[in-house]
Amino acid sequence: MRRKLLLGIAASAVGTIALDVATYLDMAVRARPASSVPAEVAGALAERAGVELAADGNDNERAGNRRSGLGALFGYGVGLGIGAAYGLLRPQLPGLPRPVAATGLGLAAMATSDVPATALGVTDPRAWGAVGWASDLLPHLAYGLATASVYEALADRAG
Repeated sequence: MRRKLLLGIAASAVGTIALDVATYLDMAVRARPASSVPAEVAGALAERAGVELAADGNDNERAGNRRSGLGALFGYGVGLGIGAAYGLLRPQLPGLPRPVAATGLGLAAMATSDVPATALGVTDPRAWGAVGWASDLLPHLAYGLATASVYEALADRAG
């Protein structure tokens, strides 16, 4: 069980890199800025928890830098957490085709990121439009494909 958990985490680390690469490629091609949503989620969570991100309040550069760092760390936590769960669940689903697993992983990662952001009022998916949805969906599908593929390769090698 521990080995499958670690395989899932390792696979999802590669998946998280794939998500980042897809996101940065989109930013480079379309000349779009980085999303502020992860930092805004971190800020909203800190505010709800009553946590000051800087000694002089939450509305300054230091607090903004912490929000940005925390937002990125939350993203890694989501990616690695989904991979850990996949590592534990995958052996229970022996006939699951890789494309189905990849799609499920991508959608799970997307929902795990987007549902809290929506619930906190940071974003409203109803207002995204087709380009916004594609900007969110495609990198998450890259995450799913990379995670599922690497997991299968590692699991096959490990026996």
